[in-house]
Amino acid sequence: MLAAAWLAVPAWAAEAIDVKIGAAHFPPYTVRPEQGADTGLLPQLVEALNRLQQDYRFVLVPTSIQRRFGDFQQGRTDMAIFENPEWGWQQIPHQTVDMGLEDAEVFVARKADGRDPHYFDSLGGKRLALFNGYHYAFANFNPDPNYLRKAYNATLTYSHDSNLLMVQAGRSDIALVTRSYLSDFLARNPESFSQLIASQRIDQVYHHYALLRPGSPISDRKFAELMGNLRNTGELARIFQPYQITVAAPHD
Repeated sequence: MLAAAWLAVPAWAAEAIDVKIGAAHFPPYTVRPEQGADTGLLPQLVEALNRLQQDYRFVLVPTSIQRRFGDFQQGRTDMAIFENPEWGWQQIPHQTVDMGLEDAEVFVARKADGRDPHYFDSLGGKRLALFNGYHYAFANFNPDPNYLRKAYNATLTYSHDSNLLMVQAGRSDIALVTRSYLSDFLARNPESFSQLIASQRIDQVYHHYALLRPGSPISDRKFAELMGNLRNTGELARIFQPYQITVAAPHD
């Protein structure tokens, strides 16, 4: 009996521990995970993490922008990735890991005669196209739809493509998207190159973090070590730089 128990230990020890990562629609990072899509940058990152080692098996758990907080608190997910602690996480216990990845949210308008970068200096009197549930710096990170509609004449959708196309068609004046998303959109819609202009003004820099819940099967230190390995081997650059996402050293 003791011998049988001892022999079982190596097989048990070889079992990879599942780490559940919440996947909320946040293109181009995560694209429609609730529909079973496996496109986007997060699936590529998970694949790289799983190739790197055998102790943990990172798996994606579909959630939503609004539902991700509850799923995290209730243990349905162990990690939230590509997050900012200021995006509604202030009262939720978590540990942070700096991912060493930076993106930026920019304002996009339709090209028009005489329109220069100063067009973006003021949002007053302009019609905004925004993504419902997102936290924007210009609005003091308040995602309340009624507030955004009233204060910023905002149309709220669940599609960045729709927002950019509304601007292109003149139905909205300004949309906000990340540089990474705009890069992807223009690659898919090359005719829009001559019709849209992005601001030099940045709404916010996305310095991405991974948030780990208390009791997560992987520690913040271990996950930071794995991210460091991917950075050092060039895997992060391979995945993210094509989308104009900067791979940088984590903040101290």
